[in-house]
Amino acid sequence: MVLEDHPEITNFSIIDDTNEAISIIKGVKLDIVLIDINLRNISDEDGLLLAKRILTDIPDTKVVILTGHDLPVYKMEAKKIGARGFVNKNIEPNDLIKILMNINNGNTYFPDDEVLIEELTDSEKDVLQKLCNGYKRKDIAAMLYISERTVSNHIQCIFNKLKVNSAIEAITKGIQLGYVKPQ
Repeated sequence: MVLEDHPEITNFSIIDDTNEAISIIKGVKLDIVLIDINLRNISDEDGLLLAKRILTDIPDTKVVILTGHDLPVYKMEAKKIGARGFVNKNIEPNDLIKILMNINNGNTYFPDDEVLIEELTDSEKDVLQKLCNGYKRKDIAAMLYISERTVSNHIQCIFNKLKVNSAIEAITKGIQLGYVKPQ
């Protein structure tokens, strides 16, 4: 509704079937595809997965992620897949229009994070999630078919990257950054 009220927006469409998104985007010349990160009501995938599918199939598409989950990990993932912007839903409508116009003119928009993080590897994310779920090192090693020493190495790397000193701190920061989901 906000976008329809601005003269800069001449054509606006809503796609509510993510399975049809790529064929619709291919059939219509769009300047920008604005994707909500939360597609729970219409899809099993999130907006980042949909954006990745779109950008894999139509690489020149200007995709912007719109989110109420302004987590550094999501922003990092959006950058990694090739999105042109990452915008918090709480933005003022006029600011959103300015950002979208700027992106349409070839720029990107990823506001600076207050928290600088070094990205965790997939293995480190898996270990951190298992720690969050209450598993001990020995159990994690058995579940992942690795040695306890390797689990300990992963945990130490997690501590270093997240700049924490304990598993509790790592879990708390991992939740804040979007690496793990609490049970």
